[in-house]
Amino acid sequence: MDRWAEYEFFIRVVEMGSLGKAAEAMKLSSASATRHLAALEVRLGARLVERSTRRLSVTEIGQGFYARCKAALEEITDAEEEASQTSGLPSGTLRVTASLSLMLHHVTGLLPGFRAMYPDVKVELVAANRYYDITDNDVDVAIRTREQEPDSTLVLRHLATTRRVLAAAPGYIARHGVPMSPQALLQHDFLGYSYHNPYELTFERDGISCSIATSPILDANDGMVVRNAALAGLGILAQPMYVIYDDIVSGRLVPILLDWRLPPMSISLVYRRRKLIPARTRVFLDYVLNDFRKAGYESKWEAALTGRAA
Repeated sequence: MDRWAEYEFFIRVVEMGSLGKAAEAMKLSSASATRHLAALEVRLGARLVERSTRRLSVTEIGQGFYARCKAALEEITDAEEEASQTSGLPSGTLRVTASLSLMLHHVTGLLPGFRAMYPDVKVELVAANRYYDITDNDVDVAIRTREQEPDSTLVLRHLATTRRVLAAAPGYIARHGVPMSPQALLQHDFLGYSYHNPYELTFERDGISCSIATSPILDANDGMVVRNAALAGLGILAQPMYVIYDDIVSGRLVPILLDWRLPPMSISLVYRRRKLIPARTRVFLDYVLNDFRKAGYESKWEAALTGRAA
């Protein structure tokens, strides 16, 4: 490992708070990671990290060294990026994370066109329903469903607002009937999505709101699992339109209680605030933003509900 790689590894150790996580991020074995950190400390003649079987802490010297290394590496990264942006087409590896549902419905379909325009950009997709720390996990772009980011170093750019809709398969409706009010949902089988509180639904209509406590017969941590359960006729789901749009258009799922609205969800691009955004990140952001503008998803999603309610 060269010196700059050692510095990068040390920075990751500090930011991730773990030798193991830093080693995994840089694709190193645990033994190699330990040797590299020890070699750096020997060369400097200073202890940078205090570590035991239970915890890791950065020494005072280590904290100062981290700050200088971080600043130096950011300068080098910006210098490399500036040079590469004047030398030709964007290149390098672009790391994108989103939920599995967003990946399947709105990311993978973009890639053929994006790759045709930027063949030197390699794309690495990380499908995850939990929000990865963008900095610690070297994520270039995240596509997320929330209104704001608690981290001020991140930039959030709005793509679309999507409605969450109750829906069920025609077979389920034939067997159990249609709930005519939010309260009637208590007499039905509900399918919960654990990343959006499945135990309470808050509805609004004509300025009146009501909350219904649910008891899901199935609780899953992925929207596509919940969707498949609904398609099998197991019960009623509450999912955003980008997950169930095709199913509603085809009639595989029938929307329910459309006159009552659940809180909408905002879909956004998230990336690190930097003096110089890498070219591969910049062109991908522009490509996704342009796709959402041209597709008019909000209008499509709303139009799909017209005349489709049970």
